[in-house]
Amino acid sequence: MYIGSNLKALRKKVGKSQEELASELGMTRSSYSGYENAVALPGVEQLVLLSNYFKVPIDVLIKQDLSNISERELDEVLAGGQVDMSGKKLRVLTSVVNQDNEEVIEMVPLKASAGYTNGYADPDYLKVLPSLYLPFLSKNKKYRSFPIQGDSMPPVVEGSQVVAEFVQNWMSIRSGTPCIVVTKEEGIVFKIVNNFLMENQTVQLCSTNTFYPPFVVKATDILEIWKFVNYISPELPDVKLDENTLTQSIQALQKEVYDLKMKLPN
Repeated sequence: MYIGSNLKALRKKVGKSQEELASELGMTRSSYSGYENAVALPGVEQLVLLSNYFKVPIDVLIKQDLSNISERELDEVLAGGQVDMSGKKLRVLTSVVNQDNEEVIEMVPLKASAGYTNGYADPDYLKVLPSLYLPFLSKNKKYRSFPIQGDSMPPVVEGSQVVAEFVQNWMSIRSGTPCIVVTKEEGIVFKIVNNFLMENQTVQLCSTNTFYPPFVVKATDILEIWKFVNYISPELPDVKLDENTLTQSIQALQKEVYDLKMKLPN
């Protein structure tokens, strides 16, 4: 729990001393100091009081570390603008439908990808994008296709298009899941996501090409997350088999040939 460090960060942000804040809350300074220094835990009534005073939800006070976020992000928290990582508030997703009123898979081409962070919610931007139709995908989920640049995520090569499913609840993403992450700073990135949103409101983004080091993105910098479904590649992946795997493959192929011969008439 982060209640102590959070109270300290919030108190300093509003420019109050422990004594001033305790007085305004109707507490003794020693009681409040105990909460802030983590030598005592506030009860339910005190938590409600603190939550109302700072206008910060109780679960944020307890579970999210506010001491390591920027001043701007802390301003957003105090203004009631904390990141909705669980998707409890509906994320407004603009999409395009065809003449049968069915959602299409918008395909973001490379030339349009640079403007995606500004146009992702703009109907005028989305309706001019090309679209895909993949009948084997669920009609109950929302998909979009994104361009891949660079060599950081083999076997997905540059020039491929990754088809991904829109994620409403970021907290549901399991660590190790490949995702398209749309960020304010980096734009569209395709990475393996390690989820640390509960611990410190961040995700770690890793490449399958180990030449590229992992990096961390704060939840406040994330615009959208899309979970990998499949990809369309202009190249056949280069499959390298070790000796044992190659032997097993040859043995399996030999067995299939033998089975076919047995079924042929003499």
